[in-house]
Amino acid sequence: MTRGTGQPLLEIAGLSISFGGLKAIDSLDLVVDEGAIVGLIGPNGAGKTTVFNCIARYYKPDSGRITMGGFDLLSARPHEVLPRGIARTFQNMELFKSMTVQDNLLVGQHGAIKAGFCSAALSLGKSRASEAAVRRRAAEVMNRFGLSPYAHSTVTSLPYGVQKMVEFGRALVSSPRLILLDEPAAGLNPSETKELTKLIRQLRDEDGISVLLVEHDMGLVRSICDEICVVDFGKRIAHGTPEEISRDARVIEAYLGKQNEEEVAHAGA
Repeated sequence: MTRGTGQPLLEIAGLSISFGGLKAIDSLDLVVDEGAIVGLIGPNGAGKTTVFNCIARYYKPDSGRITMGGFDLLSARPHEVLPRGIARTFQNMELFKSMTVQDNLLVGQHGAIKAGFCSAALSLGKSRASEAAVRRRAAEVMNRFGLSPYAHSTVTSLPYGVQKMVEFGRALVSSPRLILLDEPAAGLNPSETKELTKLIRQLRDEDGISVLLVEHDMGLVRSICDEICVVDFGKRIAHGTPEEISRDARVIEAYLGKQNEEEVAHAGA
């Protein structure tokens, strides 16, 4: 398995945020190295998606630091996160379901369109060149994900597994340095999960994209993650390789429950 370079890409330090007096994240530290796949796991309500929302600037933390390649993400606005090289998929797919597959992938590149308003309005050279480039990129990604036959189909007309690929394609089309995957295997059958596992490896090994993954499918997590960070009630309770995490008593108790100790031990074998 390819490992990270050891050079930090995303760094989270002392991150805390509360909602109505309830601490959703409590002094969390987390690092994703260049070229690494890192799992962020924990029971429901542990704060995993909240971490993603802080990175994406949907939430403003109470305290802490988040940097991407040395840039202070907390100084950015939500629309400035994508140009910094961060893309995301969602627990509940956030596609433009009344739009076609191709249009979803074009929208995913809105940050790449450099032409100004006047140029775009007049369809001048820079605007035409920019539009041609984003259409080429959309076509490349559709071909790679097997989406070309659905290019002009509306998303709502497609099977769930294909919609998942559209969401991945929309994330990849912006050529990110880091992709945040929020429960990507949810709702997939075993065959689709196998293809997903292969895809995530390709994102890192072939595209050089670092991955921060939230997922409940422990088989998938163990098979692809270089490191795993475990959170419970917003606090980090364990960090290490998949083998180390699968044997950690705190993880067995907090994440899967003591009754599943044998199952976890078997998964770590």
